Amino acid sequence: MVDTPTTNEAWRRSVKEILSTDEKRTAKQSRKYGKSLRKAVPRDVFAAWQPPMGRPDPNELLFEQDKMRVQDLVPVRHERMGVSAFTFYRGAALVMASDLSSLPTTGIEVQACGDAHISNFGLYLSPERRTVFDINDFDETCRGPWEWDVARLAVSVEICGRDRGFTKKHRRKAVLAAVRGYRESMREFASKGTMEVWYAHFDADNFLARFGDELGASERKNASKTLNKSKYKDSVRAVGKFAEVVDGKLRIVSDPPLIVPLRNLAERAIGQVSESGEPEMAKIVSMVLRKYEKTLAPERAALVRQYHGVDMAHKVVGVGSVGLQAWIVVMEGATPDDVLVLQIKEATDSVLERFVGKAAQPNHGQRVVEGQHAMQTVSDALLGWTRLPTPKGTHRDFYVRQLWDGKGSTDLNRISAKGLTHLAKACGWTLAHAHARTGNRFAIASYLGKSDVFDEALYTFAQAYATQNEQDYETFVAATAKDAENNQ
Repeated sequence: MVDTPTTNEAWRRSVKEILSTDEKRTAKQSRKYGKSLRKAVPRDVFAAWQPPMGRPDPNELLFEQDKMRVQDLVPVRHERMGVSAFTFYRGAALVMASDLSSLPTTGIEVQACGDAHISNFGLYLSPERRTVFDINDFDETCRGPWEWDVARLAVSVEICGRDRGFTKKHRRKAVLAAVRGYRESMREFASKGTMEVWYAHFDADNFLARFGDELGASERKNASKTLNKSKYKDSVRAVGKFAEVVDGKLRIVSDPPLIVPLRNLAERAIGQVSESGEPEMAKIVSMVLRKYEKTLAPERAALVRQYHGVDMAHKVVGVGSVGLQAWIVVMEGATPDDVLVLQIKEATDSVLERFVGKAAQPNHGQRVVEGQHAMQTVSDALLGWTRLPTPKGTHRDFYVRQLWDGKGSTDLNRISAKGLTHLAKACGWTLAHAHARTGNRFAIASYLGKSDVFDEALYTFAQAYATQNEQDYETFVAATAKDAENNQ
């Protein structure tokens, strides 16, 4: 049973005031400190969700984000978010960050993902060519409260379960698996040395070894299929899907508004293009790569320089990211068959920053890259960042990565109840690992403890906030439909 939390004056302070970034404690002191926090911030307090007085209108927050995006693509963003309450949740990270900022926090800071919903965990190839499972989206990463990531994960599992039509019993099991997986894994990491925690990772073979016996035949088959499919998702396959050979040269196929080659654009935020597009395109690709290479380690910059850019296109990605500048660059190496496809994705303010303070990095692309390196055991070898000028004399920040490098994810539209539970548990382990690498794992583990008090509190919160998300979704659909009607 979760008790009704009592009022604590400390909760009324802003998150910026509560976060503790400079306090140094030994492991023993940290454990004692973490346990002492239970008095100031009881673990069952996280169960409560009521819209706070003066809650910002979710639509106003989302439409405010629209102003910073390519206006022609805003309807695409609205369409993708409007598919279901789950897709709405994926694009509404700012709404939840705003809501979470009104709730209690222990003040223990980690490198937070900022958008740790279940769709943002998946597979990719490490530089050693091992398929690993980890967080795979860091657009919103920033130093912040660990509880916010756990809450976003728990709610996403509940919403996913509702979207799939699972019973309350099955949804409860999946949500608790995520939170318990986080709590128990954090306790495990608190018992290990720093280097052991740093190098821990969850590879594909471990996934089947950990959960294979617990999965049914169909779940094992689907897991193996996802793993095998991801291994062949690389630059060669990307070129086969997005490009064609024209007059002996690779060219990205135009598919507006989702894929628009730079040569076809009359004007874009990063430069002017002539009717032919060729000279200006070459200059822009060269400028992008030159600035990006400076952020790579010397040996990796030398690797990229063995390729040359042959075409570039604007490509719409994701749900919440729709409308931000996102480009793909097709590059050739020693032969026409030796290809590399890079993605250049715009990075703006993290949704957390307005509540926890500005990130330390001067470039938001740098914020994303450094946050990703901090949270992941292994990252894309070609991860870097750049900054490009705009015709208005300002600039846009970007990060750069390989478009496809063994990336894969579970099909949540077809996942079974048992599969969701095991995936949620894996996500809990993964999130705990990221936080253990970047925060005070001893204090967090001691605060959480051995009991399921926190688990049950987050389950109760997940139910209430999933219902809030459904209400917000309905108002969003109504507002966007009205806006579309007015613009006809």
